[in-house]
Amino acid sequence: MTSVDTPHNARPVGVRWREEVRRLVKRRDAVVLAHNYQLPEIQDVADFTGDSLALSRIAAGSNASTTVFCGVHFMAETAKLLAPDKTVLIPDARAGCSLADSITAEQLRDWKAQHPTAAVVSYVNTTADVKAETDICCTSSNAVDVIASIPPHQDILFCPDKFLGAHVRRETGRTNIRVWDGECHVHAGINGAELNQRVSANPGAELFVHPECGCATSALYLAGEGILPPEQVNILSTGDMVRRARSTRASTVLVATEIGMLHQLRKVAPDVDFRPVNDEASCRYMKMITPAALLRSLREGTDEVRIDPRIAARARESVQRMIRIGEPGGGE
Repeated sequence: MTSVDTPHNARPVGVRWREEVRRLVKRRDAVVLAHNYQLPEIQDVADFTGDSLALSRIAAGSNASTTVFCGVHFMAETAKLLAPDKTVLIPDARAGCSLADSITAEQLRDWKAQHPTAAVVSYVNTTADVKAETDICCTSSNAVDVIASIPPHQDILFCPDKFLGAHVRRETGRTNIRVWDGECHVHAGINGAELNQRVSANPGAELFVHPECGCATSALYLAGEGILPPEQVNILSTGDMVRRARSTRASTVLVATEIGMLHQLRKVAPDVDFRPVNDEASCRYMKMITPAALLRSLREGTDEVRIDPRIAARARESVQRMIRIGEPGGGE
């Protein structure tokens, strides 16, 4: 049996670890949230597992006084924005995000100055500082609806993900959307060549492709050229992948997103063979939330997420504007 006093960078597992986590959760009056990309043992011990926005909304509605967010830092920030009076902990504050880091508030202010009449739409995968400079946020599943809420004649600055931006342009047909040149290093690494190889090796397989992926355009090309039936090609957020997994009739599904997603998909549809398009698409930041880090956070109250109240007020409004235009869907 693994000891619960394992060093911070190790991965304690087993009954004693789970029991200790649950004991500490009760003692701290906490709710533990785990993103779909987390380690399987973190997902399994959490009270709720899902996409970042759905989890943030759960945190806001929870009766628990403390939220322990097992994800990356911007996700814990969003939970704090939606529940400012609650204590929000992230088990390792070093867990950042290459996509969120691809634009700063200063860069966004400079971009806005060049296009003063444009509306700013930011993906929720951004820092609170960037959200504070944003008119309205979006998720990958509701980005098209958010764009539709903006008058057709108004220019739009979309940040930071260039692949999601391309998807929005494609779906809306709008030519007045300027897209920031940012990307998630994990999703950008899942390319069209890999997708084509996997499709060839798995005839009849359905595709689940996250719109942040570098291969999203290739997936649509396969459908458009008749190489794959259009109904087999699904561009989906992580939350929508779980919903689609419950209803798919395919025996094999190729999944283009971070490999942590496979754990949830296999749990909800154990009879389906879910296969990653890229076996190495693992986010090192997500995997910084180890079992030992979770224990440390619950025991010591580390690391607490704090946001300057002036920044938080403006950032919160950009998220709430998104929520007010309709159900935000499956999240990122």
